[in-house]
Amino acid sequence: MLSQSVEYALRAIVTIAQHHGKPCTAQQIAKVTQVPAPYLSKLLQSLVRAGLTSSQRGLHGGFVLTRDPTEMTIWDVVDAVEPVQRIHKCPLNIESHGSTLCPLHRRLDGAMALIEEQFRDSTIAGLLAEPGSVTPLCEDKKLFSIGSDAIGNE
Repeated sequence: MLSQSVEYALRAIVTIAQHHGKPCTAQQIAKVTQVPAPYLSKLLQSLVRAGLTSSQRGLHGGFVLTRDPTEMTIWDVVDAVEPVQRIHKCPLNIESHGSTLCPLHRRLDGAMALIEEQFRDSTIAGLLAEPGSVTPLCEDKKLFSIGSDAIGNE
């Protein structure tokens, strides 16, 4: 239901959030998220334009979140990359339907409303703090060091 672009953007945001304000380069993010670097660069620029991340050039540059992960939701990322369109009137423009949706479109919109609610209620920090045996995008709890070029090495 969600595009690959949204999945990739969420992977990038989670990776950046895992580094607690330390800038992550596009190459580092691409390596961790397994997203092709050229495509990731375009997505990262979309996230910058949406105000979810900022970027800094230079030796210690990279991407950081513009808000605390406790204040950023999955919905924020989805909405920045590929907004979910709710159905407010008949998509077939059937005049007799007006703003009254038929059973099919009412159910489709209801499903989108449930997804929106779940995503609005799910923060990036919540993803990272969720109890369980795995952490997002990592084999174990150890993340790559920002000063390192290899994952898992300090």
